[in-house]
Parts: sequence; C-alpha cells; structure tokens
Amino acid sequence: MSGGISNGVPMDAIRMEGLARRFGDTSAVDGLTLSVERGEIFGLVGPDGAGKTTTMRLLAAILDPTGGDAWILGHSVRGDAAEVHQRIGYMSQRFGLYADLTVLENLHFYADLYGVPRRDRAARIDGLFAFSGLGPYRRRLAGNLSGGMKQKLGLSCALVHTPGVLLLDEPTSGVDPVSRRDFWRILHHLLGEGVTIFVSTAYLDEASLCRRVGLLHRGKLLAVGSPKEVRSLFRGTLLEIRCGDSRKAAEALRQLFPAADVGLFGDRVHLGARDLDLRAAAVEAALTAAAVPFDSVLPFPPSLEDAFVSVIGRDGGGTA
Repeated sequence: MSGGISNGVPMDAIRMEGLARRFGDTSAVDGLTLSVERGEIFGLVGPDGAGKTTTMRLLAAILDPTGGDAWILGHSVRGDAAEVHQRIGYMSQRFGLYADLTVLENLHFYADLYGVPRRDRAARIDGLFAFSGLGPYRRRLAGNLSGGMKQKLGLSCALVHTPGVLLLDEPTSGVDPVSRRDFWRILHHLLGEGVTIFVSTAYLDEASLCRRVGLLHRGKLLAVGSPKEVRSLFRGTLLEIRCGDSRKAAEALRQLFPAADVGLFGDRVHLGARDLDLRAAAVEAALTAAAVPFDSVLPFPPSLEDAFVSVIGRDGGGTA
C-alpha cells in the first residue's frame, strides 16, 4: 500500500509496508501494511499478546523492524529515527511520569527533553491545562494524582512539543469509566487541531469511537475499516431475548442450543451462533416448549467484539 504525494508532501501521516518484528522464533508483528490519513483517529484492536505494543514501539522508532518499514509524516523509522522522535508524541502503557515532581515540573521536564523554547512554553502549557483540566493541580506531586489525572498528565507531556502524530498504547487501561470518557473527549478535541491519533486498545467500546479500526491477532492485521464496516464482517446470527427471569432463560437456552453462545445482560439474554442459522421463530418455539416465559425474541446487531470473534474464528485461531 503506497501513500500518495500532494505538492511534495506525503498525504498519509502513518504508512506501514510489510512491517515485521521477530523475537527469536516468535513473530510479534507479521507484515503489517496500512496507511493512516492525516487528521484521522485510528484504533488498533486486539487481545493481550496480539502485537499491539510491539507495533507501537516500531512506529515510535524505539524498536527496529526485522522486516519492512514504516513512515511517520514521510520519515522512515528505519533510517530517520531522530526525525520521527521529533514528530510524534508517544504514550506507552507505563508512561514515565516522575512521582516526586509536580504536574508543572513534569511538563517542563518533557519540554526540556523535546527542546521546546522557554519563550513558547507558557502559552503551550496553559493550552494543555485548558483542555486537560489539570490547571488547578499544577503544584500537586504527580505521585498524588488519581489514575485518570495521571493519564491526562501523561498525554499532556506527550503533547508538550506539539507533535503531528500521537501514538497511544492502551492509554486508558485500568482507568475508571468516567476518566476514560474524559480522556476520549480530549482526544476528539485534539483531532480538531489536526493531530493524527493512532491508539491501541483492548476495549471494544473505545474502538467504536475511532474513524477506522484494525483487528490485530497474532501479529497479523485481519481486517481494517470503519466500525460499521468491521461489524458487517460478522457471519452468523444474533438474537436478543427479553424476559422476566433472564437467568432461567439463559440456562434453558444453553441446554436447548449447546452450540450457541449465551450472554446475560440484565433482563436480556443474547443468543449468538456463527455456524447455526438461528431463527427467532425456532427459538420462540423452543422456549415455549420448555415452559420458559419470554416477552420477545428479536434480531440484534453485532458489536465489534462479535465481529472480532467471528473474524478470528474464520482465521483459524483462538484468542491470544
């Protein structure tokens, strides 16, 4: 896949061609070919061990590829790592905040690392405080921040030099739902400023907030597209059963349809199958024959997680 050129400027913010990394006999990243447009938020989705962190480290030019290459704003991670480092903000799973420095001191420390001129810092840091909400805590030690506030500070440190591309490796892992929501609100604010965001996540609800997503499994990219396009890859049937006694219904459905997947969601039961042609009428008849009361049995749209499991099943593997 080749990134286009417009007036001598690469159109793609990120481009990978056959990008690969092996550790001994293990192929952590296996020939990724992908382009991410400028101003796009792209989500790399996969379970633990899928190769997400290795991909991020390759794009950040802190790990050398063993095959292929990648370009950040036209600069090769193989041959131009120094330029790549200046053009990205990279937030790893364990971002290196200094617990014994205040919020403001951490920001100045990273500004020093990136060579941000002193005359430009005040305005830049004030801007970071404005969208992160960290201004009232500027004098607080980073070690005394909540998990969500630490993530916001890590993001602010990664942005202090105004990078064109932001690489985020599972940035909300272990963060409470409210902080996750606030973090994603900040990311969409950054899109309005023209920042390209490449984020890895194991949270499928977060992936649905991206413009496009890529499904990564055992180092291979299985599918790429908008969340809607990826959901359409699901092959099978999903039904939602609403009833008064959902636990009883779930137990009955597991016995009636042993090859299907049964999930319990409050007063609803989800019945899904990739290899069975489940019909609502057949499920209704089976529940009626088993004397299990229900209110409705209706088709249910698949989630990204359903699609991912379906694609992995067709690829011939289980979860990593």
